[in-house]
Amino acid sequence: MAPLGQRASIVSNGGKQRLQKLHDCGCRSAGDQQPSLPAPSRHGLSLPMLERLFKAFSAPTPEPLPEPDEKLALGVLMVRVAKSDSNYKVSEISRIDRLLARLNGLKPIEAAKMRATCEKLDKAAPPADEFAHLIRETVSFAARIDALEALWEVVLADGERRDEEIAVVNEVREALGLSEADSDKARVIAEDN
Repeated sequence: MAPLGQRASIVSNGGKQRLQKLHDCGCRSAGDQQPSLPAPSRHGLSLPMLERLFKAFSAPTPEPLPEPDEKLALGVLMVRVAKSDSNYKVSEISRIDRLLARLNGLKPIEAAKMRATCEKLDKAAPPADEFAHLIRETVSFAARIDALEALWEVVLADGERRDEEIAVVNEVREALGLSEADSDKARVIAEDN
C-alpha cells in the first residue's frame, strides 16, 4: 500500500510499465494532469532552485569583532609589526602564535584563533598608538616591557630587522611611555629568546 497522502498506480507507456507516484494534490487518477511544478527557466532551473543556489554560495554574515582589551591590543600590535614590511611571513605568524600562547596561557589552537581575531581587528583597527594607549592604561610597567619585548621578538622572527617594523615598534614604545633604553633592554631579551 502507498504511503498516506500518495497513491501509486501502474501506467502504460508504450508497452512498458512504470511506477508513478501521484501526490494528493487534487489529481484524480493517473491519466489526469500531473501536479504543477514551478516552471523552469530557459536554462532548466526553477526559481526556488536558483534561490537555494544563491543562498548556498552567498557569504555568511560575519560575526562582529570583539571589543579589544589589552591582550587583543597586544596581538594586533604584533600582527601590525609583522605586516608593516608588506611581507607577512610564516615565521612571524608562528612566533606570534607562540607569544600569544605564552603570554595568555593558551593552547596552540586557541592562540592561532586569537591571532586570526587580531588579524581581523588589524584590518578594522585604529592607529597603533591607540592600541598602545589601551595597553598603557590597563597594565603595569613590567607588562608594558613584556609587550615591547614581544614586539621585538616578532621583528626578529624572520632573522631580518626591517626599517618599517622598527618604526612601528618605536611608535608603540613611545605610546607605551617607555624609553629607548627600555626598548634596547627588551630587544636584547628578545634576541636571546
